[in-house]
Amino acid sequence: MAPTRVLWVLPMIAALLFVVSTGATAQAAAGPNAELWVPTQGAVFTMTNSPTGNAILAYEIGPQGSLIPAGTFATHGLGTGVSLADSGSVALSSDHRSLFVVDAGSNAVSVFHVNPIGGGVPLLTFTERVSSHGVLPVSIAVSGQFVYVLNAGTSVTPGNIFGFFLGDHGLLLPLPGSSRPLSTSASTAPAQIGFTPTGNALVVTEKNTSVLDSYVVDTQGYASGPTVTASNGATPYGFAFGRGGSLIVSDAAASALTSYHVAASGALTVKTPALSDGQAAACWVATVDGGQYAFAANAHNNTISTYGVGPRGGLTLLVPVAETTGAADTDMAVGGSQAQFLLVYDAGAGEIQDFQIGPGASLSPQYAVFGLPATAEGLAAF
Repeated sequence: MAPTRVLWVLPMIAALLFVVSTGATAQAAAGPNAELWVPTQGAVFTMTNSPTGNAILAYEIGPQGSLIPAGTFATHGLGTGVSLADSGSVALSSDHRSLFVVDAGSNAVSVFHVNPIGGGVPLLTFTERVSSHGVLPVSIAVSGQFVYVLNAGTSVTPGNIFGFFLGDHGLLLPLPGSSRPLSTSASTAPAQIGFTPTGNALVVTEKNTSVLDSYVVDTQGYASGPTVTASNGATPYGFAFGRGGSLIVSDAAASALTSYHVAASGALTVKTPALSDGQAAACWVATVDGGQYAFAANAHNNTISTYGVGPRGGLTLLVPVAETTGAADTDMAVGGSQAQFLLVYDAGAGEIQDFQIGPGASLSPQYAVFGLPATAEGLAAF
């Protein structure tokens, strides 16, 4: 597949500073087999979701948040060519060494090794493609050596979650017998799966049923459940975790965020009921500054809203319109060496935007890349 043509701007002075700074600050490897990680601003990834051959589009995050094309990498699986209406279709391990992507058109998950930036090799190396052990995978959750995939299912095949062990060299080893159901065998249109910060529980949002599924995860990586909780707001969609381990869920129908406490048993209790941002279709959530602030992407009026998160997970709407975006902002990720950039994918504009995160979670636009395929989906960054 030919690389996607992307228009980008990088001032010459910034480029020179980038070359000098990375060369000057590189540190020697600890041993003959150690990887040399050159200090940089990070990287961001999305996928084409093409039905004729899925691929990852990679960009390095350069000086001042500049987005530098770093290659197109085939997943050796298929996309669907249509929106998955999800969050988390592209995911990174916590050490940023492994990248996972759903191949929803071929019921698989592909894995890449993330190579050192500036190490003289391509940013990604394909590792393997494995069955998702379900139909229509839409979201991936990673915690330590455990990986779970959310399969949305179809009108005739129930959705489920399935677990893997992340082995040496980034290989995904299926956990036999780890398949667990969603709230019902009917079509639930699940959007996201994610581990709690402790890794002791999993959460799944279901749009059609307006419920949250929670699962307790044991030390061997096996989930039990689900415990099914009615969503406080209609159409729960994306989520992230804030201070105190609070679960912060977007309620798309009300364009609101709701925060929950997740008990050790997996039970969910509301901390702040659905708090509207006054916008349209809050669907994606990202948290920053240790979970002190939460951003909501409002897909139907192209804005980002900012919330404050209290020590126990209570929410306060701070800025209803912190920034405007291109058409249909449909995913977010936080990247940069100090998590100082908010990356936003605008599906309607075929672009990724980069915002500098300032004091009080203020946002200022930096760079953007354009010309992404109309089928593109998902966002992950470091």
